[in-house]
Amino acid sequence: MASNQSDMRYKAGQAAGHAQVKKDEMVDKASQAKDQAGGYIQQAGEQVRNMAQGAADAVKNAVGMEDKKSSTTT
Repeated sequence: MASNQSDMRYKAGQAAGHAQVKKDEMVDKASQAKDQAGGYIQQAGEQVRNMAQGAADAVKNAVGMEDKKSSTTT
């Protein structure tokens, strides 16, 4: 009977160890997915900002408000 309890404790310990390993793997995968998504979001934000700046420059150019620094004549 004592060996039966010992065997059950051993198996319970193994199951707990396997569950811990699986949990750690899932946490690592979730962290990697979060980091990857953050990179995509940052890249998309930069693209939107660049497009908005281009649109603003086009409007300024169309209404004659473009930056005169680069087109000075002497």
